[in-house]
Amino acid sequence: MIKVVTAKEMQTIDRTTIHAFGLPGTTLMERAGLSVVQKINELYPLKKVAVLCGGGNNGGDGFVIARELLNQGRAVNVFMLASPARLKGDAKLNYSVAKKFGVPLLPISKFLPSRHTAHSLIVDALLGTGLSKNVKPPLAQVIKKINRLSCPVVSVDIPSGISSDTGQVMGCAVRADCTVTFGLPKRGHMLHPGAEYSGRLIIEDIGFPRNLTVSDKIRTNVIEPVDAARLLPPRPVQSHKGTKGHVLIVAGSRGKTGAALMAARSCLQSGAGLVTIGIPERLVSSFQSRVTEEMILPLPDRSDGTLSFSALDTINAFLKKKVNVLAMGPGLSASRDISTIVREIILSAKIPVVIDADGLNVLSGNTALLKKAKAPRILTPHAGEMARLIHRDTDSRTQNTDSMRKRVEEERISTAVSFAKTTNTCLVLKGVPTITAMPGGEAYINSSGNPGMATAGTGDVLTGMISAFLAQGLPPQHAAILGVYIHGYAGDRSARRKGQFSVVASDIIREIPRAFKSLQSID
Repeated sequence: MIKVVTAKEMQTIDRTTIHAFGLPGTTLMERAGLSVVQKINELYPLKKVAVLCGGGNNGGDGFVIARELLNQGRAVNVFMLASPARLKGDAKLNYSVAKKFGVPLLPISKFLPSRHTAHSLIVDALLGTGLSKNVKPPLAQVIKKINRLSCPVVSVDIPSGISSDTGQVMGCAVRADCTVTFGLPKRGHMLHPGAEYSGRLIIEDIGFPRNLTVSDKIRTNVIEPVDAARLLPPRPVQSHKGTKGHVLIVAGSRGKTGAALMAARSCLQSGAGLVTIGIPERLVSSFQSRVTEEMILPLPDRSDGTLSFSALDTINAFLKKKVNVLAMGPGLSASRDISTIVREIILSAKIPVVIDADGLNVLSGNTALLKKAKAPRILTPHAGEMARLIHRDTDSRTQNTDSMRKRVEEERISTAVSFAKTTNTCLVLKGVPTITAMPGGEAYINSSGNPGMATAGTGDVLTGMISAFLAQGLPPQHAAILGVYIHGYAGDRSARRKGQFSVVASDIIREIPRAFKSLQSID
């Protein structure tokens, strides 16, 4: 897994490398600049380069880049945001070296007047990872001009104007074709819209001690194919349906039968030995003609085709049999009876429970119930459901649901981690990207998936997949991570086959077997 850091964590690594390990900051700056030059030579063998330098260490990297490119015979101009008198430390030193090398050092005002530029490449070394407030003039005008130009842009460490911690645009930001960052990726590279603004992300090793960059103190990680492959549950020769787990999926209501079926089918395709769908008894006849491998558990219902409170006794009796995992929510609908059933099961069930969709809405304002659960609970909300979950647990006088949803989207990692820790649950915050957070503070950024998956039923498919991995014995953390990754991976395969506009949830289910085979081939 690749570690992903906040600005503060990266600053700690940087300071520790300099002060505890004795590697000078000038050496790190030199290596950073040279690594960018190497990538520029590989990707953009162009003659005329404009290097835009800020007043901090990011600008210092820019002075190294400009000096080395000039020394290689490139035509280079540096445009400086800060006056030379305001430069400090390593940036000031490298400014002086660049000046002695004969690098043309111009004020930023010289870059602004024309709508065009004579340069064929822009190097953005204006702002680094420490940005904490919105960009203002004259820098805002500089960034807007960069974005209007037709030449490629390479950003140093992170595109200027992107928050290193949230990926949000701080007023305005550079749209880079390529970003070269150092040591480890930052959260802002992985979260949107920062991911789009970063363009192609290249991570360069400039000499930070390995024990700092792989430290368990860094709690956020990116899941890659090899990580998912290592989590695949074993299939011993002596396996049979009884050893691969039994999942009960309580789902469906009149008009929402498809959600239950998709969750059940994805569960079976993901390796569960047995799957039973608990559905309102009035819907049994409509299900019987559509199921083959799945089993049906009729549950007492009301006249409207939704579960009645008496279904709780039937569910509890079934759970006492050999059921390993319970999933609740897809297509369940909302009623007072359903709310009571979900709350009671959360409190009493002694097996892992996956809660999605209508099951999540029951918890809005009642998340304290989760702390009393007797077994692991995995919640799979999208941003809107997440906003409802936390809305009533905060000061609703100052935060409405829409503003809460906006906050969830802007602070995906911190929101997910905070909720998981507070409620002692495994939280899968669906979206771009999906974040899996654990009670211990760990967060996992998913790297698979595509916009074609923005279609009805994909969340139901994910519920079934996570439940299947739990049933096969994976701990909640691994079941959630693996389910999310293969779900997105199968979605990617579907999009390649059909195009993103035409992907539907059942396509993803059909791609699950091929996604497994592909992961199994990874060494």
